[in-house]
Amino acid sequence: MKIALLNHGCAKNLVDSELMLGLLAQRGHEVTLDERDADIVVVNTCSFIHDAEKESVQTILQLVQEGKKVIATGCLPQKYKEELKKAIPELAGMIGTSDIADIVDVVDKVAAGNGKREYVSKVSERPDYIYPENIERQQITIGSSSYIKIADGCNYHCGYCIIPQLRGEYHSRTIENIVEEAKSLVAKGVTEIVLIAQDTTSYGIDLYGKNSLAKLLEELNNIDGLGWIRIMYAYPSQMNDELIEAIARLDKVVKYIDLPLQHCNSEILKAMRRPVFDYSKLIQKLRDKIPGVAIRTAFIVGYPGETDEQFEELYKFVKAMRFEKMGVFEYSREKNTASYSMEDQVPAKIKKQRRKRLMELQKRISREVNEGYVGKILPCIIEGITDDGVIIMRSEHDAPEIDGLVYAKSDKAVVPGDIENVLIESADDYDLFGIIK
Repeated sequence: MKIALLNHGCAKNLVDSELMLGLLAQRGHEVTLDERDADIVVVNTCSFIHDAEKESVQTILQLVQEGKKVIATGCLPQKYKEELKKAIPELAGMIGTSDIADIVDVVDKVAAGNGKREYVSKVSERPDYIYPENIERQQITIGSSSYIKIADGCNYHCGYCIIPQLRGEYHSRTIENIVEEAKSLVAKGVTEIVLIAQDTTSYGIDLYGKNSLAKLLEELNNIDGLGWIRIMYAYPSQMNDELIEAIARLDKVVKYIDLPLQHCNSEILKAMRRPVFDYSKLIQKLRDKIPGVAIRTAFIVGYPGETDEQFEELYKFVKAMRFEKMGVFEYSREKNTASYSMEDQVPAKIKKQRRKRLMELQKRISREVNEGYVGKILPCIIEGITDDGVIIMRSEHDAPEIDGLVYAKSDKAVVPGDIENVLIESADDYDLFGIIK
């Protein structure tokens, strides 16, 4: 019986999907990414915001209509175990966020139904995600870069976020296990590893008694054949001097920091249950201590109670900070979060307008930042080559799947995964264009 898997949501979900595929393959199941060719389809769902939930549900309903046996895994069953079963009684099974090791057992029971509808549920009441070591991930995409999940769960309780309830407390993996996985990825041809967690900067605090991301970076930097190391999802109050110094000093650690700030107004940050301090000083410190750093951030507009004046403060902050990369999200009202029942919910129309204004400002900043690269030589990683010979690349200032690309020409033969120097000849709002030197 063939099993397909469809993944929704973030890179952390992608790693969970690859672990489930690895477990199934390990037990001799035939797995495919083409749901049309499968009898059972596993849908790894996202439940971070309402739109993500809707997309996951639509996928499940479509597959059920096509007569597939569907197993829903991840955040959606964890959040809505009973409601999901009532809403879609045709579901064959459910697996929670911290129960992915049960995938084989659930698939086997569903497969043994022999035409009958067999429903199997493995959703822990209190999720507690421990990374299943000793499983070789079966990667959905093998390319120049690969994600490594260094921890899961979260000890923060931001006012808008459901993740701690879906993932449980923060659990780090050991340095040894992460380094071993990185080495095996490099052996498969991966050039860049991207470190992910709900919060990468708290890495190691539960295992080693202190923030240990700097130590992990040191160990990873020693791996032969590894080109780049990238850190995502940093938490502002955890950007300590030891970590900043490691990013600046270690040659394989790209000079790029993903630092979602969410807002700059102290009252809104307090309401969000986020750290309240002068973020402009932190940004200046990062730029002073890490020459050539690119900072990506993200903001939420329309948080309950956000006034026009507080939004204008955020607008001026973005204008002054000139972030190299930035995303803006309209506040999404999620049940079981502190902000759900807050008064002064901001109308959808105003949220949309605020997001649009911020993104228009960022578009201009991004164009100016990109034009500053023209005439410079940047090391870039090769992602692929189009049919008409254009080489698709990324600079160290561009994270996979979320940032811009570099489009280059070359007279010489090139190989995906290689890092080459590119002379930047022109730029647009988000992408760069050049020639390999």
